[in-house]
Formats: sequence, C-alpha cells, structure tokens
Amino acid sequence: MDQRASCESQDYRQWADKAIAGEALTRDEARAVLETPDEHLLSLLDAAYAVRRQFFGRKVRLQMLQNAKSGACQEDCGYCSQSKISTADIDQYGLLSKAEMIDGAERAAVREIKGRLPLQVCCSLGLLGESDARRLKEAGVDRINHNLNSSERFHPEIVTTHTYQDRLTTIRNARAAGLEICSGGIAGMGEADEDLIDLAFALREVAPHSIPMNFLHPVEGTPMESRRELTPQRCLKILCLFRFLHPRTELRIAGGREFNLRSLQALALYPADSLFVGGYLTTPGMPADEAWKMIEDLGFEVEVVQPVEEVQEK
Repeated sequence: MDQRASCESQDYRQWADKAIAGEALTRDEARAVLETPDEHLLSLLDAAYAVRRQFFGRKVRLQMLQNAKSGACQEDCGYCSQSKISTADIDQYGLLSKAEMIDGAERAAVREIKGRLPLQVCCSLGLLGESDARRLKEAGVDRINHNLNSSERFHPEIVTTHTYQDRLTTIRNARAAGLEICSGGIAGMGEADEDLIDLAFALREVAPHSIPMNFLHPVEGTPMESRRELTPQRCLKILCLFRFLHPRTELRIAGGREFNLRSLQALALYPADSLFVGGYLTTPGMPADEAWKMIEDLGFEVEVVQPVEEVQEK
C-alpha cells in the first residue's frame, strides 16, 4: 500500500474511533464519507464495520412488512406508488380484516397477535396526534415508524400535502405516548449531499431506536419514475455515513435494496445490522431463505426476532 492510500485508510479508521467514542463527525468529515473514491470503498466499509461490530457484533435482525392497506393514500409523496397522484399499476384494497392479517403469516392485528406470538409490533400509520398515539400504545403497539425521508430544505420537493414539521410533531406525539421510534430516510430522490448530511444530523436529534435507510426504487406511474441516480457504491457510502453518525442505533437496509445494491447487497451488512425480507409494500424483495443464506455466507448470525410493520397509510 502506497503512503497516500495508507494515510487515507487511517483517516477512515479515525472516523470509526470517533463514532465508537460517541463523538459526531464534523460536516466536512460527513461530506468526505460521501465523496470517498470508489477505489477506497473497502477501507471505508472496514471502518464502518468496526463501529457495527463494536455495538452489534455479527448479528443481523430480519424484518418483515405486512401491507394492511394498499393505495388510495391522500398524500402526494412523489416517490410513492400508493399516493393520490400515482398512476402505478398496483393492487389497491382497503384495510384488511384481522383474520386476513393473521392468516397473512400471522403478522398483524395487534391485540390478537400480541397474545399469540412473541413479536414486536411496529406500525406505520401516517400523521398522528398524541391521543391517537396513546390509543395505539394501549392496544399493544411497541413502535411507530415515521420517516423524516429527507432534509427540511428538500422536503417540499417530494411532498406538498404535509410539512417536515408535521413529521417531527408526529414523532414527538408517539414518544410522549411511550412508543419507541423508527425513523429514517430515502436516498436517490434528487437530493444533494448536504440534504443527506442534514437528514443524518436531524436524526441524531430525533434519536430513534432504529433507522430504516431506503433507496429509491423508481416505479412507473410516479413522478420519480425516471430517476436513476444511485449506484451500489453510492448506497454503501450512504450507509457508512449513517453508521458513523448513529453508532448505537439499529441501521436497517430497507426499500430499494435489491434494485440499487444489486450484486453488492452483502457488503451493505458491514455498516448495517438489519434488513427487510420478502418485499416492500408494492415492490418485491429477496425471499427470507435467500437472505438467510446470504447472511450465513458472510459468517454473520441471524437474530431470530421479527418485528411486524403493519402499514396502513404513508
């Protein structure tokens, strides 16, 4: 290794050391993570893995989604095939009955499922008032998923029917009701590096229990159907950034993993410690048995805990 490469590799390790010590990267360092040359990607991944290994060992948590209501959403999110402005060819149906949700791999219907299976229940239900959040807590919901999605600056570019502050208010309401918080973002929607950095730092303020990192899967019939901005290398750098800035938080590889990471999916588990299997609401995903094999081939260990995401409205 030449002197320049050795020096750069050492810089990556310094970022890992800061993260392990509980220190935040500076914005310049965060920008440097995203600007890492592709030829040094393995050094960056090695540094991110040092942080992941420190707090999560070699365990990988599997997550599964149950779409309890599909389509007919009244929001106008440009990335979403279920939004009111989408013409995507997707299945549309109202809220499933409790029997249908239980039959669907016994993954939803909160009160019944909590008494039958030792699962954590996480719901994604759109904007919530505090009284709504308290009713969910009383019903047995453990965690609420409500993503910030992007930076406050970029948010109006992807949705106009609600604001970034509306999302922060929902998170505050859920926390006040005693619910755990799952909140992350989506990359590849046309945002700048600064927007991803803003999002990563904003989530440090939110302090969620888990961060799902989505990568845009452009769906025909949505305003973002033509966006193809991500490469597998770019996705991996983004995951490394979020690992450095959220060293102790579950970092989940979420929607768009298969579409954007392609043959490099396995490398994403060096910064991340969790992933979805089976699909993402309206797009297919890797079957659970294939994901299990990928994890074992890496020498990692599956943590057999499968929280439920009962998704009704975006």
